[in-house]
Amino acid sequence: MHKNSLILYITFLFLQIFTANAQNIITGAERTELYFESLKEKRIGIVTNHTGLIEYTHIVDSMLGAGLEVTYIFSPEHGFRGNSDAGHLIHNSVDDETGLEIVSLYGKNKKQDAKYLKKLDVVVFDIQDVGVRFYTYISTLHYVMEACAENNVPLIVLDRPNPNGHFVDGPVLDPQFKSFVGLDPIPLVHGLTMGELAKMINGENWINGTCELTVIPCENYTHKDLYDLPVPPSPNLPNMQAVYLYPSLGFFEGTIMSVGRGTNLPFQVYGHPNYIDKDFSFLPLPTYGATNPKLKGETCYGPKPEDILYEHAINSGINIGFLKDAYLKTQTDKFFNNFFNLLAGNATLQEQIIKDVPVEDIKQSWQPGLERYLKMRKKYLLYDDFD
Repeated sequence: MHKNSLILYITFLFLQIFTANAQNIITGAERTELYFESLKEKRIGIVTNHTGLIEYTHIVDSMLGAGLEVTYIFSPEHGFRGNSDAGHLIHNSVDDETGLEIVSLYGKNKKQDAKYLKKLDVVVFDIQDVGVRFYTYISTLHYVMEACAENNVPLIVLDRPNPNGHFVDGPVLDPQFKSFVGLDPIPLVHGLTMGELAKMINGENWINGTCELTVIPCENYTHKDLYDLPVPPSPNLPNMQAVYLYPSLGFFEGTIMSVGRGTNLPFQVYGHPNYIDKDFSFLPLPTYGATNPKLKGETCYGPKPEDILYEHAINSGINIGFLKDAYLKTQTDKFFNNFFNLLAGNATLQEQIIKDVPVEDIKQSWQPGLERYLKMRKKYLLYDDFD
């Protein structure tokens, strides 16, 4: 295992009670008997980061140890080692431990250049996702599939469970708001694994061409399962509470509010210096994965952490009440920034918050799109569903 992956793994192990092994879920990557043989004598490009583990060993090390020819590593947002700030552009580099070239898919290009694919026989994709549309690993998957389709290179997706795969919720993306934080017309919480989403992207013709796709499925996983991640997927989702709250609190990235970056509670609190209730405060400061956090050095006030319950996300889906609370209690006409509508995937949600539309009515407005999506989603499921 790479050193930084080991540090992240040990940290997360102390934070979590259960791991994939404890749950007896076997990831696609771990089922090497289903794909290693097909990779022999082929030039491999692998799209991965620090989450690409086969038990305690990084998949790149496992491949090299098996005598497979890894030609390029392609890395998503946060970089190959998963320690870069959100939104921080990643440059191409060389892996110190293997000497392999790391080609960034979150820098000058977000799509693999044909010059790399011409030197490959196959691309393997192995990244742990969190099941939320604006978490950019699925946008990387979209562009990888399109690049493979355009260059006639087959793609193998090593599937991993979705920790938010037990429900579907949120507005379906309006194509007018298509961006790297939302490329495909899916709900904010889409309820699919990477493998299932890849099948949907192909099946619904959302890319230029058709990708020659193989999915190595997980074993012993269903969408009824609450899957506890064995390693943090990115620096500011350090534990399962943050992962469960992310679909609700991620909206704050499109507002003036801090969401706890630069504290020990990222995506577990929210606040601002002008929030009117002063019972709880936090101070964003430069830290690992947040070198220049929003509202750095300013005392932010917000709800107590114990009042921001992740259990709601497990039982009731996205909690728009957090967003309404912050808007009403921060009292400014500059609450939203230009990023918000891209995160929401429409212009409607911002208008609803400003007009103080009740939470129940907001969620009801999502239902027609969700009903159409759920019917489509059934065609691509690899695992027993939550309903």
